[in-house]
Amino acid sequence: MRLKTRLTTAFLAITIVPLFLIFVCVLALSSYQSQSFKRVYGLAEQVELLSSNSLQLFNRLTQSTQEEIRQALLAAPERFEDPEYLAPLNEQLQDHYACLVVRKGETLIFIGNEELAQDEDLHDLLPRYAILNADTAGGIYLDGDSQHLIKQIDFLFPDGAMGSVFIISDVDDLIPEVKFMVIEMFAAGIAILIVTASLLTMWIYRSILKPLEKLRVATKNIRDGNLDFNLEADNDDEISELFMDFEEMRIRLKSSNEEKLQNDRENKVLISNIAHDLKTPITTIKGYAEGIMDGVASSPEQLDKYIRTIYNKANDMDRLIDELTFYSKIDTNKIPYTYSKINVSQYFKDCVEEVGLDMDAKGIQLGYFNYVNEDVTVIADAEQMKRVINNIIGNSVKYLDKEKGIINIRIQDVGDFVQIEIEDNGRGISAKDLPNIFDRFYRADASRNSQKGGSGIGLSIVKKIIEDHGGRIWATSKEGSGTEIHFVLRKYQEVIQK
Repeated sequence: MRLKTRLTTAFLAITIVPLFLIFVCVLALSSYQSQSFKRVYGLAEQVELLSSNSLQLFNRLTQSTQEEIRQALLAAPERFEDPEYLAPLNEQLQDHYACLVVRKGETLIFIGNEELAQDEDLHDLLPRYAILNADTAGGIYLDGDSQHLIKQIDFLFPDGAMGSVFIISDVDDLIPEVKFMVIEMFAAGIAILIVTASLLTMWIYRSILKPLEKLRVATKNIRDGNLDFNLEADNDDEISELFMDFEEMRIRLKSSNEEKLQNDRENKVLISNIAHDLKTPITTIKGYAEGIMDGVASSPEQLDKYIRTIYNKANDMDRLIDELTFYSKIDTNKIPYTYSKINVSQYFKDCVEEVGLDMDAKGIQLGYFNYVNEDVTVIADAEQMKRVINNIIGNSVKYLDKEKGIINIRIQDVGDFVQIEIEDNGRGISAKDLPNIFDRFYRADASRNSQKGGSGIGLSIVKKIIEDHGGRIWATSKEGSGTEIHFVLRKYQEVIQK
């Protein structure tokens, strides 16, 4: 549920639901209390305790006593001069929140309420004889500080004096049952509001505040450098979208951090390799230079050998520095490519002739086999492709372990691509190491390969250049028999416009 929808639902729930529940509660309590009221007071009809017409309620409470008095007046009116007879009647009325007043002539001979008895104006406030119909169900209000409902029944005493019996109900106060019902309704309303608010608060907490708390904890973890946690969303809303964005940020930060750590490790390896690879030729150069200075190379032949050795080691150092410079450009994606259309046959023939001189000097047999047409061309950077050939052949030379080293270069036509294969008869690569040879700084056997020199980035540079040319590179090998490096370049094809 979306956050906007959830808040709208919460607003409607916190307004409509309590009102509805309070309404149902009021109806239920009113019905229950009305039934109880009818049963307790022996009413013939059910009354509405919450009705605005309180006169009707007080009127019905005294109806049965009123009818009893009327029958008694018809049978024995003289008893209404006897206090012992009137007292029980008055107690009966008091149970129904009313009192009895009897008047004979102009004198009030019985007043069943002490407060009314102390009212000096009561006599004047009561209606005169025959003002109210004796059969009426209602009455009038007494004037004064408080309001009273009066029921008047007129009769004649045995001596002929005019008499009136008044049933007076105080309508200022609520009946206790009504008061209790109002209190119950008020308490039920508060309970409904509390329960509804509590449930909505829990709902909002679970759907809004709890996720925000999880987000706060996640922020604290990132601040403290802890990225090893998962932030999962439970719903489909705006906060969940924020969770997903935050989780993506965490994954990227973790990946960046791991990459940084990996780069730091690789840089340490690189520095260690370079230190080792520089130390070897420098030691050789220093040794031969000292030999020349000390006069060890006494003959022209020895001097020439020493100078050539120094020159070759200086070239090794130059290649190493060049490789390191190129590696830094790989890391920043700033390799300076200069693409041009290259004739495959002629280009690789020139490369083989150039490399062949060095192979002859090392006693390595170099074979070249071209199986593509003379007009096949590719779009490539000639200088960088030469680096690819030199790095692959240099790596092969480094691991040749046979008395007669052999390196074969084959150029194959494979449809839309030209495939170059460089094969050697070296010691080969194990199956578990083969997938990793193009990774930076990877060495199949670090303890043995450290003696061979090299920075460990030669083949990773080759892979980067080939992929930047839109090609693909892979290797096949068998331990003890040799290794074969394959890479493909897409042919150049003229686009004929119609």
